Amino acid sequence: MPRKKTLKLATFNINGINSRLPNLLEWLGKEKPDIVALQELKAADQAFPADALEAAGYGSIWHGQPSWNGVALLGRDTAPVESCRGLPGDAADKQSRYIEAAIHGIVVAGIYAPNGNPQPGPKFDYKLQWMERLARHAKSLVDLSHPVVVMGDFNVIPADEDVYDPKSFRKDALLQPETRRAYEHLLEQGWTDSLRHVFGEERIYTFWDYFRQHGERDRGLRIDHLLLNPVLAKGLKKAGVDRWVRLQERPSDHAPTWIEVSIS
Repeated sequence: MPRKKTLKLATFNINGINSRLPNLLEWLGKEKPDIVALQELKAADQAFPADALEAAGYGSIWHGQPSWNGVALLGRDTAPVESCRGLPGDAADKQSRYIEAAIHGIVVAGIYAPNGNPQPGPKFDYKLQWMERLARHAKSLVDLSHPVVVMGDFNVIPADEDVYDPKSFRKDALLQPETRRAYEHLLEQGWTDSLRHVFGEERIYTFWDYFRQHGERDRGLRIDHLLLNPVLAKGLKKAGVDRWVRLQERPSDHAPTWIEVSIS
């Protein structure tokens, strides 16, 4: 029997990678995740801090965009092998929201889904169209014989239990019935929502806005998700959120969200 190894996979909306590089490097050094998906880089390709990440022990690939969006994948002590850049299905879409690679034997899709506000309107329409494209591409990944994870900032609050005050978000794009149906459509393909699987009915958040000390008061949302195909879901061991990162000075409004999995 081949020996199994345990890997830590994490997703983190960094909300400006260069302005928050010290926070990122501190977290990487302390928690030592093996695979990381980053979102909202807010940096052009040439401004991505690849050298600093390499010095910290992480190989990286990235798909940047000046001022907005941007995604990256990191591998601890390894170089990600890129397989896809940009979400398939719309050649005219120039927003940097999807990147895919093989890292430590896992097919990793890093996503940054559109926010969709204000809704209704063109931004919400784009959000739903993007989620539909994601579902089409995810369908080609879920039944692979290899372990696969789709992880990132989905900008979806899947259920009322995933937000501190559902009433205040009823008009928000993240909570709309169409948004939730798009997420449920993904799960129906056979993906496992790893945090919900581990925590059951327990409330757990991954994002806290900057208003009224919501981070300190734990008034948050769960919008960062790690979806596992059946091959990888069998090895799911643990999950959590590194909320301490959100409570630092000048933090992102998200916290790193992670799982531990066992693979052959």
